[in-house]
Amino acid sequence: MGRSRRTLPEELLLLALDPTTGTTAQPQSLDLGLAGAQLVELALAGRIAPDGDRIAVVAPRPTGDPTLDCALELLRRRGAPVRAVHWIGGPRLGLRQTYLSHLERCGMVAAVAGQMCGVLPTTRYQATDNDISREIKARLDSAIRTGVPPDPRTAALAALAHAVGLGKHLYPGNEGRSSRSRLRDLIRHDPMGGLVAHAVMDVQNGAAAQPRRQQAPAGRQAGPGVRPAPEPARGVPAQPHRGPMARVVAH
Repeated sequence: MGRSRRTLPEELLLLALDPTTGTTAQPQSLDLGLAGAQLVELALAGRIAPDGDRIAVVAPRPTGDPTLDCALELLRRRGAPVRAVHWIGGPRLGLRQTYLSHLERCGMVAAVAGQMCGVLPTTRYQATDNDISREIKARLDSAIRTGVPPDPRTAALAALAHAVGLGKHLYPGNEGRSSRSRLRDLIRHDPMGGLVAHAVMDVQNGAAAQPRRQQAPAGRQAGPGVRPAPEPARGVPAQPHRGPMARVVAH
């Protein structure tokens, strides 16, 4: 894979970067979106493919992008297709920072040191060329405005932007309501992007598939001294699968 074209994780991050504050919108869900964007990018490169609700490696050769290749190798080591919701729901400490640092090295953002409450050191990232972010958003605007089915890359970017909640960041207020709705509708134009976007939303909703608790057959009661399994607390999301994704990014 050449480096002449920005990858989907990079584009998603640039969309989320606020040009005024230098912070990223929806930081928690954005981390999930970046992991999902890696999967879509690997699929566009022909390295992985959807297998139902799972992801299968079909060509393990490197892409030339170190971060993507690390993810690809971990997928390969699994030996069997992995559920997208489990992969995206796994821990990935530092993934957003890795991509921010990469964009800084490429000269697309500049790190600005600061302090929070005059004490805690902070780092903001200002885009060095807002034309790049405008060009990325223009692709989404065009797909929304014209209704013409977008290319798979743009469709996947739209699906991920919707999944991580960037709609209100990109199209704010009541005047942006119809655009946000159309952004959501673009999810249907790319099967891989749709699979990953739904997995991102499932993880956020605590719907990462957990084995169902086996119910006692109707008419039978639990035996003496046997306590029924507790029901999960309402509103408490299921814990994500702790897979090897923790090693995808090293500081």
